[in-house]
Amino acid sequence: MKTVKIGVMPEDKLRQYMLDLAAGRMVPKRGAPRIWFHSMKSLAEVLSDNNRALLKIIADEEPETIQELARISGRQPSNLGRTLKTFEHYGFVKMERTARAKKPVAQAVDFNIVLTA
Repeated sequence: MKTVKIGVMPEDKLRQYMLDLAAGRMVPKRGAPRIWFHSMKSLAEVLSDNNRALLKIIADEEPETIQELARISGRQPSNLGRTLKTFEHYGFVKMERTARAKKPVAQAVDFNIVLTA
């Protein structure tokens, strides 16, 4: 399992950074974060203690379905669905289709946070 590098940069600087990347005015440095948040608060919402514990459960228990993950974690399937979509968006979890359901597969449980002023 890989360690994901996450960057935190103020919103105005992050916006300019993304515009510069898109316009080809700059190339990211080797090893630069590929996932960015505009504040520690927004990062903390995604990687809260409960959500990091959920990632660990997914990695350790390898549940076959969201319903099994709900049973193991004690969380409601509807709540898990939203959280898993967010995790999938950031690449922390991959949702694999099986014959009857979707299986959550952890892609990352370790994070390296880079703060930029």
